[in-house]
Amino acid sequence: MLFWILVAALTAALAVILLYPLLRGAKAADNIRAGEAAVYRDQLRELDRDLNGGLITPEEADYARAEIGRRLIAVSADEPAETPKPARHHRFTEAFVLLVLPVLGLCLYLTTGRPDLPSQPLEARLENPGNDVAVLITKAERHLAEKPDDGKGWDVLAPIYFRTMRVNDAQVAYRNAIRLLGPSPVRLDGLAETLMAVSDGVVTEEARQVLEQSLTLEPDNPRARFYIALSMEQAGRPDEARQAFEALAKQSPDDAPWLPLVNQHIATNGGVPAGANPAAPGANPATPGGGPAAPGNPTQQDVAAAENMSAGDRQQMIRGMVESLDAKLSEDPNNFEGWMRLVRSYAVLNDKDRAAGALKRGLAAFPPPGEEGRQLLALARELGIATEGATQ
Repeated sequence: MLFWILVAALTAALAVILLYPLLRGAKAADNIRAGEAAVYRDQLRELDRDLNGGLITPEEADYARAEIGRRLIAVSADEPAETPKPARHHRFTEAFVLLVLPVLGLCLYLTTGRPDLPSQPLEARLENPGNDVAVLITKAERHLAEKPDDGKGWDVLAPIYFRTMRVNDAQVAYRNAIRLLGPSPVRLDGLAETLMAVSDGVVTEEARQVLEQSLTLEPDNPRARFYIALSMEQAGRPDEARQAFEALAKQSPDDAPWLPLVNQHIATNGGVPAGANPAAPGANPATPGGGPAAPGNPTQQDVAAAENMSAGDRQQMIRGMVESLDAKLSEDPNNFEGWMRLVRSYAVLNDKDRAAGALKRGLAAFPPPGEEGRQLLALARELGIATEGATQ
């Protein structure tokens, strides 16, 4: 009942606000001509004062009085004789506001709303949250405000914060869970991912230390090993990154879901991806499971030759492959994966100028408003490549 009373009161208030300009009637407009006449009369009185004070000559006073008098006569002659018209009433508009609008609002509410649903205050919703994540989070926050030393509560809330992109809250929750329950690989990995999310995907020194602590508890932790290898790649140490990714690939089972991503980083850092099948027609080391070779990827002959090369010769071979990919993309720029690989390859080779040039050319083929263009810009920011002017 209280709900309908509030609805009626709000409807009445809104009707008054809308009808007020229509019902108050037309106020008598100020008589502009009467105002002008009063001004001219004041000018005549001012003219007499100036004449008596000797500020102007009698001839100047006569000339000015004649001009002011002419204007005063003109204004007085134009004054309308008829009486003002009575205010018009907007009957249709008033009826629309008073009747049609409330009826339309009521019909809309009855169609889309739930008038039969009983009111449910926050306390009642907290008692029975159902699948409402926001209410579940609120309930957990209230509980932790009363019992801040409940480590299990922080442990449950931390990943929920992270999934809902409340990364700063997730960082606090992970730290509290670790402080109260002790470190574990899951908690440490979650804290490290949170720190990386705060730093836009960069494995910071603090995140690396947390990951190394996780590895002391679980040496074969693939997630921690992947992020540590990624930190080496981001730091411009491709040889160390390649070795770390290769070690992770050897440890991983053949059907590991993260293996394709690991192989991609191995190829980016100049290594031989795990699981390459030389017998498969058209197989490519950078694309596990065979399939058509992407432009610029090493052939099986390149891989075999690289195994017997020195580090310097291998680096030269990698640079040649990158330049070959660059040339192929110049001929056929409609290869998004190729542009991603080229920008990353130049960054790994520490050739930021060419990386920026490749980024600009890639964005010309895949403009930033599209998904591919946004991925190129995100990759550039991850690798520390300047994006100013790249979209021009």
